[in-house]
Amino acid sequence: MMRIPKLLGLGIFAFGLMAFTQAAASDVLKDIVKRGQLRVAVQTQGPPVSFIDKHDKRTGFAIEVVKMMAKDMGVELKLLDYEWKGLIPAVNSGKADFLAADMTPNAKRTLVLSFTEPYLYSDVVLYSKKSQPFKKWQDACKKGVAVGVVQGSSNVGLLKKICSAATIKEFAGGGAAVAQAVAADRVDAGINDQASAAGYMVEYTDFHVLEGAPKRWPLSFATRPDETHLLRWMDNYFMLIRNDGRLEQLADYWMRGPTWKKDH
Repeated sequence: MMRIPKLLGLGIFAFGLMAFTQAAASDVLKDIVKRGQLRVAVQTQGPPVSFIDKHDKRTGFAIEVVKMMAKDMGVELKLLDYEWKGLIPAVNSGKADFLAADMTPNAKRTLVLSFTEPYLYSDVVLYSKKSQPFKKWQDACKKGVAVGVVQGSSNVGLLKKICSAATIKEFAGGGAAVAQAVAADRVDAGINDQASAAGYMVEYTDFHVLEGAPKRWPLSFATRPDETHLLRWMDNYFMLIRNDGRLEQLADYWMRGPTWKKDH
């Protein structure tokens, strides 16, 4: 009778050993080094995080960070362009090793992805044409007002909470598509992070940012839930470049004002 528990115990041990062996064999960080290439999913057009500038060069905060990552890893960088809604499927399908974007690790996303510790916190603002009768962000959250937002972003849920009386219109194509909709009077106001909005103020001189910030989002990179080694490596990397000043230098240039706009 004692043999059954022993056999069961051996079976459990063998299963656990097999699972551990498979996990070790599928370590994507080792695969990256072996193949000599880091594959990163980025936004097609999402300045100042990821975009193609006036010199036809892909750049932005996330792009410059992953360029440093690849260089410090000693591998080449392959950027994979997606609209916002395509970023998560690209990672989960294995086409990309991780995604580098201004993405918030909310409850639904953390069901399907593992996120790094936040690399930055970003205020959310609403903006409109100066000709609109809005001063504070609350002024745009009224019945009869249409507010534009990036399709699939965390700001969609935020608007449903804080601007439930307004008409919410989602746009594919990133924040630039929302700004274009505001400029063309297809919506009365737009919502985005403060850094993106600062860039729109330069591009559209008849825009202004409404007073107040209804939310402050944590921003992270993300990979598949089973890629614990890569996740720990990215957290460690953010710690290192924060400590040596490189992260703050990039954040000051790209994410804390429109400085980048004159160069790109």
